[in-house]
Amino acid sequence: MSAAAVEHPCDDEPEPMLVTANHLMGHLPGYRVEIIGGVITVAPPPDGPHANALTTLMIPFLAAGLHGDEARVLQAIGLWLPGGPEDYAIPDLAVVDADYDEHVIENNCYDPAVFRLVLEVTSSNYKNDLRNKVAAYAEANIPVYVIVDRKHSRVHVLTEPVGGEYNSHEVYAPGRVAVLPDSIGAKVTLDVAELVAAGRPRA
Repeated sequence: MSAAAVEHPCDDEPEPMLVTANHLMGHLPGYRVEIIGGVITVAPPPDGPHANALTTLMIPFLAAGLHGDEARVLQAIGLWLPGGPEDYAIPDLAVVDADYDEHVIENNCYDPAVFRLVLEVTSSNYKNDLRNKVAAYAEANIPVYVIVDRKHSRVHVLTEPVGGEYNSHEVYAPGRVAVLPDSIGAKVTLDVAELVAAGRPRA
């Protein structure tokens, strides 16, 4: 009688980062867990002014008709990133093609090709939005990246992704209006003073 070889998994072998990230999400309700540049990042639940700024932001996109037959305006949709084998991000807001649900890649994340715009409202981890995600979204060829920088009271509009960076980076202070590219599917302008005020915590 012959005996078949039995293979035992190596106890020292680390689990895939996606498994770790999903375990963290299960144990930290309300936290945002992402993998960017091969590093797991965990952001605490956003505060009320963050949510207020996000709702204020949605209004001009919806008014422009972007949530319709051709495109959808979605909060916290997973974006699969090409920067690493398990990289993904969960932007605060995105404008995507209406058929996005036909382009799932893995882990409830979608092909970057269906994203017309991603937007982040900064919190305590603002450096991640202003640095790491700039490179990650540019590498994924996301055409437009908008950042509402609550710490410095301004809005960034980044366009023209090439080689892991954005060739165009416009910074808008209160009193100015940020005009977004028509490539997102409609004409959209953002009142910077209104957004800064919406995201400002009360003293």
